[in-house]
Parts: sequence; structure tokens; C-alpha cells
Amino acid sequence: MMLSHLIAPQTLMGHDVNVTSLTSDSRAVRTGSLFAALPGTIADGRDYIDSALKSGATAVLSLPGLPNMPVPYVESPKPRQLYAQIASRLHAGQPTTMVAATGTNGKSSTIEFLRQIWDYAGKNSACFGTLGVTTKQGTKPLKHTTPDAVALHQTLQSLAKAGVTHTGMEASSHGLLQYRLDGVNLSAVGFSNLTQDHFDYHENMEDYFLAKSRLFTELCANGIPAVINVDGEYGRRMAKMASENGLDVMRVGWSGDDIRIAELTPRASSQDLELVWDGKRIKIELPLAGEFQVLNAVSALGLAVKTGVTKASALQAVAQLTGVAGRMELAGRTTQGAPIFVDFAHTPDGLEKLLRGVRPHTMGRIIVVFGCGGDRDPDKRPKMGAVAAQLADIAIVTDDNPRTEVPADIRAAVLGGCPDALEIGDRADAIAHGISLLNQNDCLVIAGKGHEQGQTVGDKIIPFSDVEIAKDLLTKGQRTKGLLK
Repeated sequence: MMLSHLIAPQTLMGHDVNVTSLTSDSRAVRTGSLFAALPGTIADGRDYIDSALKSGATAVLSLPGLPNMPVPYVESPKPRQLYAQIASRLHAGQPTTMVAATGTNGKSSTIEFLRQIWDYAGKNSACFGTLGVTTKQGTKPLKHTTPDAVALHQTLQSLAKAGVTHTGMEASSHGLLQYRLDGVNLSAVGFSNLTQDHFDYHENMEDYFLAKSRLFTELCANGIPAVINVDGEYGRRMAKMASENGLDVMRVGWSGDDIRIAELTPRASSQDLELVWDGKRIKIELPLAGEFQVLNAVSALGLAVKTGVTKASALQAVAQLTGVAGRMELAGRTTQGAPIFVDFAHTPDGLEKLLRGVRPHTMGRIIVVFGCGGDRDPDKRPKMGAVAAQLADIAIVTDDNPRTEVPADIRAAVLGGCPDALEIGDRADAIAHGISLLNQNDCLVIAGKGHEQGQTVGDKIIPFSDVEIAKDLLTKGQRTKGLLK
């Protein structure tokens, strides 16, 4: 495709050329590539222009002010934004109905529940984010929650070519701040909540909030539906901003004006749910445990109806939802019936919601195994410890992707919030000990890694799955008092 067409109405410096690929990685440059020399927090793409040119780059995109470029040069004060727009044109084609959901917790479950509702209603649907790309055929992995703009549009193009018409995606704060979604034609957007996370990237909560708000203030056309959980301060603020921006706001949650959760009655592995919708009371059974599952299901319900599913069909689908991998996933039970759940909760709020979610379903003790990631926001470590100390009966602090930090230092910071917790650095040993403590009415929660298949130590990823470790221990009966099923 000709470069002038890809960047229109942007001005091209130099002669027009045919572009066959787009990349911001100089190692991926081939003859015919447009190389995007993007500034970053770790590396500056401008330092790799010479390397890209030697590999055959036919043009360069970057910030203004690069002198004496030997190839056509596209300059922009927001090169990442233009990069995303070019990606959407070079890899044209996306499902006709696109939904993006953002928030700290609940994105993965919300879009997966939305996919299931669409599927029940007969839509050819998909979703993608932290868990990968999910269709009727299964799930394929992705490297990032919100992929690089090129990978994103290649994914959307392939889904559209496969006949997928309805797609939900997670919108991370990183992806929004780095303009990765700026070429996506959105049909509806959603917001779950905002709590402390990614403070290794964001300066503070306000910076984090404003990054999320781009989805509602800059990326949506006037009148696009926005389904927002308004139970928290940030949700109410986001709803106000979205409304002022001309979006069709649906407020949901315990405080929702449009879909309100009126009552919850927990069962052994499900919940009786009463909603108030358009002034009418509706009773359904949600076949999932945990209050946070209800919040995600209600958001998905709103997004489904706002994208063409009838209310009756959407409610029938919610009554048949299945859980998401690594989100309060039941890994197994002991022979006495004590359940073992695996969950991705890795923030203070996420851990609190998880532990509060299992409490109504647990007659005995809650035992939690958890840790905190290295090279990430250190401020949340004692806060997560404090949550565990308050809401669990027994807490076991272990390692969770220590990366380049000293694991013992991370555990010490967590233990600052739960000084009475057990410390077992080896995660498999920690899980085994947690299982060994289970009695008949107890519950074990393994938090932090969820669906992940590796433990990152240094610069290496060691194969590791909380679910598989727990299942293996239950099967083999290792260090579990012989109480296993």
C-alpha cells in the first residue's frame, strides 16, 4: 500500500513509496518495511534507525526533527497514535461489533462472559486479552493484555476473515496510554473498577484514572454505549465524564440506576441473584461463586443488550455461564470436599474481592497462598499482606514471579502487612502445605498467577501452573494427610 494513503492526511516528507509491512522493532524490519522509531521508557526507537535502514526499511515514522533522512520520513508529535492508525489501514478489516472493557479487575471475566452471551444468542463471537484470543475453537495465547497495534489489527483482520462479527477486548492502561486502540472502531465500551495497580508505570491514581478515561473521552464516537459499574468513586466519575462526552451511559452494580443488584444468596457453588432492571425485579441463578463474578456478569449483561442481544436471551445465557480460566477456578477438592480455587488476584482490591467472595461459600477456614511480583509496584505488597491477615484464617506468603528482585525481600515486604503469616518461598511447597492444612469445611485459595503457565525468575520463565500443581498434589497425595480425592 502506498505510504501517502496510509498516513493521509498527514504530510509525507520525501517521495511516495510502497509499504509492505509496519514494525517498531528494528529486528523485524524487512525490505519494504515502514519502521516506527518510537520513544519508550526503556529504549528509544530513534537509536535503531540506522539498523532498520540497513535491513531495508523503505520509510521511517518518528517524532519531528530528524535531519537528513535518506528515505521518506513521516513526522508526528504523537507517533504512537499515527502508528496505530497506519496499522488499522495496512491490516484493514475488523469485526463489525467491537467492545472494549477497561478497569483494574474484572476485564477478562467480563469480556469472556460477554462472548458466551453473544455465542448463546447466535453471534459468531470472540474475545481477547490477558487469557489470549478465545473463539468457539478454543484459546490461543497473546503476549500482552492489549497487543501492539500491529498485532492487534492483524488479530482483528484474521477474526473478521474467519467470519467473526462480535469481539470483546481488554483495554489496559498501558495500551490506552500508548495509543494501541486508536485505530479500532468501537461499538460499545465498559468499565469495571479502579484500584491500586501498575504504580511502577503510573505516577499515582489520578494518572492511572486518566489513562483509563481515554477510552471514554477520546476513542468513542458520540452516542456509543458505555456500561459502567458505579459502585466506586472512580466508576461514578467515569460515568459522568462519559455522559459529558456524549456517550449512552448505562450504570450498573449495587448502586446502578439501569441494572441494580438488589440481593444475593450464596449457594455451595452458585448464587441466587435478584436484579432490578427498568424498574422490574428479575430473579436468576448464576452458576458461579463469588460476588465479583456477579459484578462481571452484570456488566457483560449490559454490554450484550447494548450490542443487540435481547434481554430475554441475555438473561438465559447468564444462567448458563461457565467460569474463566484462572478466575476463581476450581482446581479440585480433597476427599473431604474442601475446595481449592486458583485466581489471578494480584492487587489489594483483587485479593480482598476474592477472599470476601469465597467467605459466604465457606463454613470453615479460608487458607490463602499468595505473593507479589518483582519489578512491580512495591507499595501494594504490605497492603496485600494486610488484606490476607484480615480476611483469611491462615495466610501463606510465597513467591510470585520475583523477576530480577531478591524473592526474600519481596516476601519480607508482604509479611510487613501480615506478620503472623507462614513464609514458604517455594511456591509448589507452599501450595502443598496449604492443601495439607485443609479440613472438611475449609477452603484453599491460591492467588496471584491464575492462568499463567510460568514462574519468572531473573530473565527466565520456568514452567509452572498453580492449577496443575494443585491437581498433581491432589492426585498423588503428596504431603496432604491422605485426604485427597
